[in-house]
Amino acid sequence: MENTKKGISRARFLAGAGAAAVGVAGALLPATGARAAEATTGRRGLRHRGVVYTVGAGETPGTAFSAARMRRDIRVIRDDLHADTVDVTGDGVERLNATATEAAERGLHVWLQPTLGDAPERDILDHIAQTGRHAEGLRRQGASVDFSVGCEFWLFVPGIVPGETILERIENLQNGTVDWVRMQRRLDRFTAKAAAVGRSVFHGRLSYAAAQDDKVDWNLFDVVGIDYYSSHADSADYVRELKRYLRWGKPLAITEFGTCTYVGAPEAGGMGWDIVDYDKTPPEIKGDLVRSERTQADYLVELLDVFESMGLYTAMAFEFVTADAPHRPDSPRHDIDLASYSITKAIKDRPDDPRSDWHWEPKEAFHALARRYRRC
Repeated sequence: MENTKKGISRARFLAGAGAAAVGVAGALLPATGARAAEATTGRRGLRHRGVVYTVGAGETPGTAFSAARMRRDIRVIRDDLHADTVDVTGDGVERLNATATEAAERGLHVWLQPTLGDAPERDILDHIAQTGRHAEGLRRQGASVDFSVGCEFWLFVPGIVPGETILERIENLQNGTVDWVRMQRRLDRFTAKAAAVGRSVFHGRLSYAAAQDDKVDWNLFDVVGIDYYSSHADSADYVRELKRYLRWGKPLAITEFGTCTYVGAPEAGGMGWDIVDYDKTPPEIKGDLVRSERTQADYLVELLDVFESMGLYTAMAFEFVTADAPHRPDSPRHDIDLASYSITKAIKDRPDDPRSDWHWEPKEAFHALARRYRRC
């Protein structure tokens, strides 16, 4: 999806923004017993392991969507990252469907999730319908496909939270200038509409990606989907936190998990991206942060251990590449990749030219995931 805040992709407003909305839902579900995970999945170990691949128009001509680049990336996800699943997300029906087709043809399990934002409700529902029809076509041809009707609707869909743009809605949530009861009613209404559209065009497993504290009627879906950005010193706390989502007796998908590339990023959770001063030209990293690819890699592996131990349905690391957050090894103060959740680092051939071509290189997180995925 196109970036939503001056160079930071949906990376973003996630758990941090979701925390601002905690007054809506409070605790989503009570914790359940240790046998809940086994009863829900019937197995130990993740069923699917993958990565989020975001498509969008790009912020600059140099980072615009490229079908050729996408095809190369999908091959890398399968052959080098050793993932068996790719979460194709973002906006643009043609981009989404082309990427889903490529992933399916490469033998990957496809989690297709349109996330059109800041558009009229009818356009968002039509966007869901068009991508859902394509997902159904792939499924009927024998591909392994799950379809998610979207992500964190309170953030992306106008009219649920006051504000014309995502940034305005975030500000209103943080300021508390929201009628929580009315917001929940609107969220429930749109979620039900989206689920109905998804059911009408797609006949496989249906899901939705919610923020951790969202209140969702999971009876509408076959798979519970959670964007998960917690940080705990004790892995048992992750297990206790995640067990509450198993109460519905349905498979649990971790639709996003990850962290940024600096010391202390896991503790910042879904707000880890908020370290860039965009009032500066060029934008600068705020404070004296220490780049640490090891911090990111260790966090991802720790979370995978938890998900595997619980036998969850799927876990998809966020994300494969963030083209609009380039790495500047020559200028740490301008190394915007620190604010990226990407497991690769985007490097521009000409750092100061928005039309510059670019390439990515793997971070330690890429290699750590590749080792784990290959063993599985």
